[in-house]
Amino acid sequence: MFFPISGVHISPFYLGIVGFIVGVLGGFFGVGGSFIAGPLMFAAGMPMNFVIGTDSAHITGKSIVAARRHRAFGHVDLRLAAFMLIGTTLGVESGAQIVQALKASKSIDAVIGIIYIIISIVIGAFVAYESFKTLRRVRAERMTELEARHAVGFVGIAQRFQAIKIPPMIAFPASGIPSISLWVILVGAYISGVFSGLLGGGAGYIRLPTLIYVFGVPTHLAVGTDLLEVVFSSGYATLTHGFKGNVDIMIALVMHTGAAVGAQIGAMATRHVGGPKIRLAFSVLPIIGALLVALRLLGLVGGV
Repeated sequence: MFFPISGVHISPFYLGIVGFIVGVLGGFFGVGGSFIAGPLMFAAGMPMNFVIGTDSAHITGKSIVAARRHRAFGHVDLRLAAFMLIGTTLGVESGAQIVQALKASKSIDAVIGIIYIIISIVIGAFVAYESFKTLRRVRAERMTELEARHAVGFVGIAQRFQAIKIPPMIAFPASGIPSISLWVILVGAYISGVFSGLLGGGAGYIRLPTLIYVFGVPTHLAVGTDLLEVVFSSGYATLTHGFKGNVDIMIALVMHTGAAVGAQIGAMATRHVGGPKIRLAFSVLPIIGALLVALRLLGLVGGV
């Protein structure tokens, strides 16, 4: 099928399957799904600027479904999400402006593709290392997840950030955070927002590790809170990229058909899987996304 806005031929069946898979993964891991949706669209032959904008549009609708489900399970810290939204919005616009500059220079596919590959590999490797060590402690020494994370040293990362005493200090009881500088929250949200505007989707692949390792939010709460934040970050990214001519709304609608179903399945599955297992499974997906982008840049895939 030909999509005239982005000028590509892609099978609607392929897009529907991609949407469903991304919906399941996004609902389960608490990320918008752009870490895999973007590479799959790029591998099918879409120009990178349309991948970024269209991915944001698709992720918005899917994340609304998944966030509502997580909210019903009590897995959302509304107070934290509200404060993060300030930094996220500013970051998204910054990232979108970078895309426009690269779009004008005709180097957008290579530059953003390489950035995506590097970010994905680093995040995937770090999360895999942490969750494997934590899970091994949980099994071998019968520790709780929090005790195991203390033992392997990763809770200490969040504690160091919580020890930054730049006022105003603020508490987030729902996430078990007694006190943290508002500036830590805003800067972390801004950085994830930049990647949302720059690479597409809601940048949950940046925000989820930030919530867990920097802010100290428990995994299940991080999943739901991240999804709620993705709704706003990807929603704003859709608007700003839409005005810049980077959104193929027809492709987004086809993908959302499958994603709406998949998101509910993924969200329900988190109730039956422990935090370390969720993080360990998540770590594989950015690596897959990086591989797909690399194959497209090398000209080995393109067109479905």
